[in-house]
Amino acid sequence: MRTLTPAGPAPIAGPGDPTPRRLLLCGVVAGPLFVVAFLVQGAFRPHYDPLRHPVSSLALGPGGWVQAVTFVVAGLLTLAFAAGLRRALHRVWGPVLVGVWGGGLVGAGLFTTDPVSGYPPGTPGLLPEYGSTHAALHDYLSLAAFVALIATCLVFAVGFARKRELGWAAYSVASGAGFTVAMALATIAFSQDPALVAHGGLYQRVAITIGWAWLTLLALRTLRRRPAGRRTAAGRPRRPS
Repeated sequence: MRTLTPAGPAPIAGPGDPTPRRLLLCGVVAGPLFVVAFLVQGAFRPHYDPLRHPVSSLALGPGGWVQAVTFVVAGLLTLAFAAGLRRALHRVWGPVLVGVWGGGLVGAGLFTTDPVSGYPPGTPGLLPEYGSTHAALHDYLSLAAFVALIATCLVFAVGFARKRELGWAAYSVASGAGFTVAMALATIAFSQDPALVAHGGLYQRVAITIGWAWLTLLALRTLRRRPAGRRTAAGRPRRPS
């Protein structure tokens, strides 16, 4: 019976096939695109405080479509990256969890969140209940994505540890732990805790940046470890001898 093993620095896909490389490049692009997009929008959006308000709130109000599109594009790029990981590493759980993260991002873009922490102006700090089914789906899909990202870090950490790549194993554990702590603080802040509410957006941005940085570096690492391969005169890929 075939057993499933944790993802990690496993055998690489055959050389000469450009498809996994292109898919892995999607993982290199997705994180920086997402982070730059919310930084630029947060800096120029009227009445929006990046230290206080969540990234999802950028999808509300005038120009909100930009953040919605950013969610969807970054999610689709991440789904492509997950497919590239599956083909490059020949593992299951790590790529599947990356795919769940990507799918959650797509869902967060399709379903708009509720106002929170007073944005847009004139809205309460916290609605007593969900204002729409869309808002509830946004939160549930986002939660699934966050849990999947934490699990991804741990699955890859196990794989790296088994291969004695202790630096990457430690970095993966630290990323998962940092993401968890920062996102927990953000969640408490968005619940309008008086001690944290003013910096909820900051905590969330720290968590998101930690997660995207780890995924981007993982994509770069996997991309660089793929053998380039050689081609025959007829243009067909040939394995190195």
